[in-house]
Amino acid sequence: MIDFELSEEQAMIRDTIAAFAREEIRPQARPADESGAIASDLIARIWELGLIRGPIPESNGGDGGDRSAVTGAVVAEELGYGDAAIAIHALAPRLFAYPILEMGTETQKASHLKRFTSRDFAAATAALLEPRWDFDATDLKTQVARDGAGWILSGSKCAVPLGADAETILVYARGTEHQGSSGDGFAGVEGFLVPRGASGLRIGPREKNMGLKALATHELILDGVKLPPEARLGGEKGIDFSRLMSESRVALA
Repeated sequence: MIDFELSEEQAMIRDTIAAFAREEIRPQARPADESGAIASDLIARIWELGLIRGPIPESNGGDGGDRSAVTGAVVAEELGYGDAAIAIHALAPRLFAYPILEMGTETQKASHLKRFTSRDFAAATAALLEPRWDFDATDLKTQVARDGAGWILSGSKCAVPLGADAETILVYARGTEHQGSSGDGFAGVEGFLVPRGASGLRIGPREKNMGLKALATHELILDGVKLPPEARLGGEKGIDFSRLMSESRVALA
C-alpha cells in the first residue's frame, strides 16, 4: 500500500510555502491579474526559496537534494493557493531544468543546469501543447527529422509559459519511422533544446487566455528549424518520454 503521509521535512516545506503564499503571493494576486504583469521582486523572492535549484547536484552548482514527486506536488499546490498564474511563472523553469537533470547528457547538464543555481531568476520553459482540439501528447503533429548529422523541426506549439523570455526552449516533437537500410530515422516523442534565436523559430505575441491573465504564454511556429546533433535531449540515446509523463517529471513537480 502506498503511503502518502508527509514526512517531517515535507510537512515543514508545506508549512513554509503555505505561509509564503498566504503572506506574499495572495496580496499580489489581484493586481497581477488586473495588470497582466507579475512583480519581478515577488518572483525573485520565490526564487530565493530554492525550489528549482534544490535537486540539482552540487557538481552543477545546486543543493544536491532529493527529488520527490510528492514534495513537488505539495509545493505547486501551496503556491497555487496564493495564485495559479504566479505559481506557474515561478515554477516554469522546472519544465526545462528537470528533464535535463533526469535524462540529459553530462554535457547538457554542465551547459544548462548552472543557470538555475544563480541568485537571479532564470526564465526557461518547455513546449508540449499544440493548437488543435484533439491534442494528444502521445501523437504530436510537431515533427523532427534527420538533417545530415543534425535535426530539423517543423510544427507549432501553444500555451508556452515564458516563451518570449526563455533563452532556450525544450520542444517536444515526434520522429518519423525508420526508413530504408540506413536507419537514420526514429519513431516516438523526443525533446530538443531550441535557442530562442534559432533560424525558423517564430515566437508569437502573448496569447489572450481566459484566466491566468498574469501568466505570459506564447505560440511557437517551427518552420524548418535546423539544430545541431547535440540539441537532442539525451544525445543519441534520446529520452523515455512515457516515463517523463507517467512520473509527472515534466510537469511542475
